[in-house]
Amino acid sequence: MIKEENVETSLWRAFGRPTRKQEAFLRADARYIGYGGAKGGGKSHAIRAKATYLAFAYPGIQMLIVRRTFPELHENHTKRLRAAYAAMPVCFQPRYNESEKAFTFPWGSRLKLGYCSDEGDVLQYQGQEYDVLFLDEATQLTEYQYSWLCACVRGAGDYPKRVYLTCNPGGVGHAWVKRLFIDRDFRRGEDERDYIFIQAQVYDNAPLFAADEGYKRSIHELKKKYGKTLSRAVLHERAMEGADYVRQLKGLPASLRRAWLDGDWSVFAGQYFPEFAEKTHVCSPFALPEHGRKSAAVDYGLDMLAVLWFAVDEDGNVYCYRSIEVPNLTVSEAAGAVLKAQCEHVEEYIAPPDLFSRRQDTGRSAAQIFAENGVPLIEVRSSRIDGWLCVKEYLRLVKGKPRLVFFSTCAPVLRSLPLLRHDKIRIGDAETQPHDLTHSPDALRYWCSRR
Repeated sequence: MIKEENVETSLWRAFGRPTRKQEAFLRADARYIGYGGAKGGGKSHAIRAKATYLAFAYPGIQMLIVRRTFPELHENHTKRLRAAYAAMPVCFQPRYNESEKAFTFPWGSRLKLGYCSDEGDVLQYQGQEYDVLFLDEATQLTEYQYSWLCACVRGAGDYPKRVYLTCNPGGVGHAWVKRLFIDRDFRRGEDERDYIFIQAQVYDNAPLFAADEGYKRSIHELKKKYGKTLSRAVLHERAMEGADYVRQLKGLPASLRRAWLDGDWSVFAGQYFPEFAEKTHVCSPFALPEHGRKSAAVDYGLDMLAVLWFAVDEDGNVYCYRSIEVPNLTVSEAAGAVLKAQCEHVEEYIAPPDLFSRRQDTGRSAAQIFAENGVPLIEVRSSRIDGWLCVKEYLRLVKGKPRLVFFSTCAPVLRSLPLLRHDKIRIGDAETQPHDLTHSPDALRYWCSRR
């Protein structure tokens, strides 16, 4: 290891002193470390500093930085790393190989830069091994790309094995990043102790403000008005609010402002239901009135059974009080799962037209089999877009209150509903991918269409 005081001196000269959040990122110790939440939090800058520090600290370490596209990689990392390394003493400067897109340090550490614009691009990393992987703007990658790239983090060398991710709300990878780092909803084989998330905000990006004209004007005006009566910290805090970039973020529509300024993971660009908010649409479970009408909506396929249960009180308020998703069931098993999940009388079970189509091999429909097993289905016919509009009506606030509220125990639908995105081709529709997010929202759509 190179002497630590020389490491820090060279790093600060090249990258500047880290903010408190960036320092937490630099020092975090876990297998998977997420850093982000808002636009302009200095995340790419932190990646470059961390990779350089590891190159100094572990001679011979092998690292990879990945962005979605090559132009993004070049603008955000290649150019800036070359400029930063030029500020280091000559004895520390790495050599850049243009054909390999890699920096090699004098003591053998290597930092490669790559891209992964679509799922086919993962094949270029097949068989490669790295000790540390940096995924910059990870929410722009699919879970398939993420899993494939993480498989490259291996090797017998005595180096830390780490995956560092920077991310903002939104993008094709929003769901898997939120699941792992925000909701901490882990699946089999995932150990919660391996995951750390550090929330970043625009206010954590010191270099951004140093170059912001609005910030510099605010500093000048505050000094002129208050002289030396404001501490340096208070002066900086007030001046940040006048920065051009901050004012730009504050001027965005409400949903984008919540995602990009506040780092709110419950809303993002392209979200189909921006009106959904946990604080207004989710409540703690309570005893439902016995005289309320109860019904259920069923979405069934061989890959997944999704069912939602609803209660309507005498004032017309609707409560989704139960939600299940169970994979890999036959039709009769699905009917059994419905009955097993409920202990109350349900007036009707609502289902889409495809369950009423007769199969060529048996001459019977799934609806018939459901009925024979104690779950008689009622067909609902509505276009997808009309159905989604019905859901929006139930979520819409009237005098500050929605018509539809979900019990906090309805995990499947509460996980999926906020993550639906607008379809890029069918205007007005919601995307059907990733498919595992659509089951419970489809059941909700059937129920709202019926009502």
